[in-house]
Amino acid sequence: MPTAREALLDAACTSLAARSWTAVRMVDVAAAAGVSRQTLYNEFGSKEGLARALVRREADGFLAGVDRVLADRTGSDADRLAGVAEWIVRAARASVLVRALVTDCWSDRLPSGRPARGPAAGAAGAAQRRADAGAPGAAELVEAVRVRVAAAGAGTPTACEAAVRVAVSWVVAPGPGGVGEVVRGLL
Repeated sequence: MPTAREALLDAACTSLAARSWTAVRMVDVAAAAGVSRQTLYNEFGSKEGLARALVRREADGFLAGVDRVLADRTGSDADRLAGVAEWIVRAARASVLVRALVTDCWSDRLPSGRPARGPAAGAAGAAQRRADAGAPGAAELVEAVRVRVAAAGAGTPTACEAAVRVAVSWVVAPGPGGVGEVVRGLL
């Protein structure tokens, strides 16, 4: 059973799929999560706090997916880097927030996840303090992937950089064939 925090983040994500962030109402998010509006405000402090937590959760889930790919893939460095590139493209296609995170292209339909004014006053708990730090920018996210690939021993920093950049370009402008084939061809 999800915690109230997870239920609220899930409800916010569902609401965002149906309407722009500016049209998402806190009362509707709380009702969809089955909690009071006060619980929502106690957990996140404000709509901006909810946005930062939602985007942070997507970024953390994206990086956890990179870790899973590196742990599950065996074979050559090229195969492992191709797996990471394929994950980046799949994750960005599945989530508009991941797409915005990896490309740094935010529309007015999305919450930016970046703190507009410092952290919310009285933000509750370590999870919200982490979210209040804001979402990583695209360059920070690429660096986090590069660090994970290096730690997994799955290629040189240059090869990782190339694979990630090819994947991000594939998110923006898909080419023929698959991104994994292109990455394998580069390495």
